[in-house]
Amino acid sequence: MEGFLPWYWCVFWFVLSLPVVAYGVIQIKKVTEKHPESKPLLAVSGAFVFILSSLKLPSVTGSCSHPTGTGLGAVLFGPAIASVLGAIVLVFQAILLAHGGLTTLGANIFSMGIVGPVIAWLVYKGVKKAGMSSLLGVFLAASLADLMTYVTTAIQLSLAFPIPTFTAAFSNFIWIFAITQIPLAIAEGLLTVVIFDYIMKLRPDILENLNVIIPKVKEKVQAVV
Repeated sequence: MEGFLPWYWCVFWFVLSLPVVAYGVIQIKKVTEKHPESKPLLAVSGAFVFILSSLKLPSVTGSCSHPTGTGLGAVLFGPAIASVLGAIVLVFQAILLAHGGLTTLGANIFSMGIVGPVIAWLVYKGVKKAGMSSLLGVFLAASLADLMTYVTTAIQLSLAFPIPTFTAAFSNFIWIFAITQIPLAIAEGLLTVVIFDYIMKLRPDILENLNVIIPKVKEKVQAVV
């Protein structure tokens, strides 16, 4: 929350996060110029992050538990673009909903907008490469992105407040988060699958153009081979 982290940690997380977000802005420009039909999907991904991450539950002092919604954007557009969506949402929530804060924006972007999407993207690509179902990949990507966001948050809090030690603090933070975050992550994974499946049925061409799913023609060729 606002003002909770010491100033030097605020600066540290800003320094780590800003280059990623800046790169994400460049990627958005490239993707929307190459695939202008993907713009509505980009907006939907941002709205999904905003709605889900606004559903907060009380948790560790200085933080709260909530779904993140960043897994969908990461699967569709990659982690860099998802970081921009996360950053935009976090700014609006800090200003309009008193959720998060401006001084802690860098830390929140790093955990929710960078680590979570990177994990989601890696998991989805791994499942896809293994030849398994896209929907399974989406479920695992969204769920693990949510969980790893809060593992990162626990690390951030433990670094700022290593009482009595970093290890002891991390153990306390992660166990408290686990009580609420594990069921939230599973629920988020299931909801993300429903949304992704709807998009896949409605506009598979966009997903094929973004290389999110393999075109059916290629799937048939691979099956024959």
